[in-house]
Formats: sequence, C-alpha cells, structure tokens
Amino acid sequence: MPGLTMEIEPHSQISLSCKYLKRALDLYAPDHSQFAPPDPESKKIRLCHKIQVGFGGVEPASKPTCPADHNNERLAPLNALALRADRTIKIWDVATGVLKLTLTGDIGQVRGLVVNNKHTYMFSCSDDKQVKCWDLEHNKVIRSYHGHLHGVYCLALHPTLDVLLTGGRDSLCRVWDIRTKLQVFALSGHTSDVFSVFARPTDPQVVTGSSDSTIKLWDLRYGKTMTTLTHHKHIVRAMAPHPKENAFVSASADNIKKFSLPRGGEFCHNMLSQQRATVNAVAVNEDGVMATGGDRGGLWLWDWKSGHSFQQIETIVQPGSLESEAGIYAACYDKTGSRLVTCEADKTIKMWKEDENATPETHPLNFRPPKEIRRF
Repeated sequence: MPGLTMEIEPHSQISLSCKYLKRALDLYAPDHSQFAPPDPESKKIRLCHKIQVGFGGVEPASKPTCPADHNNERLAPLNALALRADRTIKIWDVATGVLKLTLTGDIGQVRGLVVNNKHTYMFSCSDDKQVKCWDLEHNKVIRSYHGHLHGVYCLALHPTLDVLLTGGRDSLCRVWDIRTKLQVFALSGHTSDVFSVFARPTDPQVVTGSSDSTIKLWDLRYGKTMTTLTHHKHIVRAMAPHPKENAFVSASADNIKKFSLPRGGEFCHNMLSQQRATVNAVAVNEDGVMATGGDRGGLWLWDWKSGHSFQQIETIVQPGSLESEAGIYAACYDKTGSRLVTCEADKTIKMWKEDENATPETHPLNFRPPKEIRRF
C-alpha cells in the first residue's frame, strides 16, 4: 500500500547474534527459578569426598555404606575421625599430670607447638594451613598468619629476634614477623615437604629438613640458601641442635647424622648404630644425652660425643590400644633437661626420668670404640 511506510531498525552482527542466543536459551533451557529436586546420594558422595580431602581418615564414598547397628554400637566414620584427631591443644600440669586447659579453634590436626620465652605467647600450626598466635593470659587467638598453601608441619621461634619460622607441604619455609603478622621471606629451594626447622642466633640462623632428603642452611639477611647438605638418602623428618655446642643432628630412615656449625654444615659422623625405623623425633639435653623415637615404639638413648646407643627402650601401649599404636611422634626435654616427654600414637603423653638406682653393674656399658667412624 502506498500510504503505509515501515521503518526497519538497523542491527549489527553482534546484536543479532545475542538475540539469537537469547532465543535459543529461552526455548531449550529449563526454568532457572525452579530448583532441581535434591539428590541425597550425590550429596552424600560430595560430603564424604570433602571430609576425605579436608581431614583424612574417612572411608571413600565408593565403598558401600552399611546401616547403623545400634545393638552392636558401630561408630560412624565421623566419630572415628574425631577420635583420630580431636584438633585441640591441651595444657597439663607437669607436677601432678592434671589437665588444666583445653584450647579449641583449629580445623585440622595440630602439627606443632612452640612457646615464646619472652612473652606469654604460644604458636601453633596445623593441617588447615593456619598458623596461630595464642595469648596464654586470656587463652584465645590474637593473631593468625596467612600465606601457606597447604598444611603446615613444623615451626620454630628465633632465639633473639621476634621472628617465627614455619614449614609445610608447599615446600617453603616462611619467615614471619610475629608483631605485625607480615611475611618477611619465603625461603624457596626444597622440592618437597618441609618436615623440620630450627633457628640459631648466629649464621646459619635457619636450618630446614625436607622430604627431598636434603638439609638447607639459610642466610636470614637475604633469604637465600647458604649450603645444601645431601648426605641423607631418605626423608629428613627430625632435627635437633645441641644446646651448647655449634652442632646439630638430623634423623632419617637411613641413619642419624651429626653436623658441625657454623663451618658450612660440615659432616662429622654417623651414629654408631642404626635404629632401623622411621625416626620421627629427636631431642638433646645439655648433658649430651640424645633421645630418638621411632614409629615402632623404640626409644633409643645416645651419647652425643661418641655416637654410641647405650640404652634401647620399647614403649608400652596403654590397655585397649593396638600393638601398632606404639609409635613415638614427638619428644623433648623439660627446662632442667632431666625429664624426657614423649607423645605417642596410643594418644598418651609419657614422662621419662633417669633411673636413680642404676649402677655400672646393673646397667653395664658395652662400648668398644670403632677403629674408624663411617663418614658416608
């Protein structure tokens, strides 16, 4: 018709493509305002997988789940998880052995504790990537140090500086300013998990041991590696410096080795005996008595100077525990150096002291110095 005119709106290629895409979504996509009915089986699988990855110790979701039997009182996987790692910090009275306080707040297993000698602060690290500072006067967390990408396995305080050292699964040893919560350095160089760390007042001020079977000495001024020790063949799980001498020991499944400092970590010698176990803990007192604890429950006592093991003790599990729960996970001496404290796999804390009635006749020292000490 000549009287009617129709005006056509111009469209670009992009606007036409958007219109066609919107029309296709309107035709084929479901109504987003209506949620799909919940699937209890998929929700159970997601929850089990989340707990397995986050906490460990839970049966995988692919296994068939058995119904709860109240007559036999079977424990659910979540209850077994709480029994394996209660994620708490307990403070005990050493004189009486009475539990004084329980601190809660960690999501993962607590891996390490250290108490500041200059302030009323305690630091903890756990598998939930958290490093926390506790005020022991008010019994609460006052600072949190964020930066680790995975679980934190070890920590140590610098003896003279207000610096905290932490190492973990991300293969880094992080240096923190405990006052400002700022990260000073991220000491990188290990290729696997960092299991042990300690600090010294003089160079090298930081020493780390890793599951890549190496030990690194660090320059804290520049955050760089000074020396890398490659004497071990297996994971270095524990290290301990001597309280008076400039030396330290490192423990691994292959052997226990002693190094001298500060001469670049010069290797001194191996211990004269081999514990033949995965050594998880090492402690040395001022009298030169070194204690090592293994995963099979063996507590060995060594002479620091000669490297001779003069006593081997097999720990006894508490009644109701399995024989496989005899492992020793941590060991340290008290302030006096006369009491040894061990944390074991049967959920007990044991204190050891020197036998006052021991004599050379009852406990003979069968030691023959070797002709030459192995240096490999």
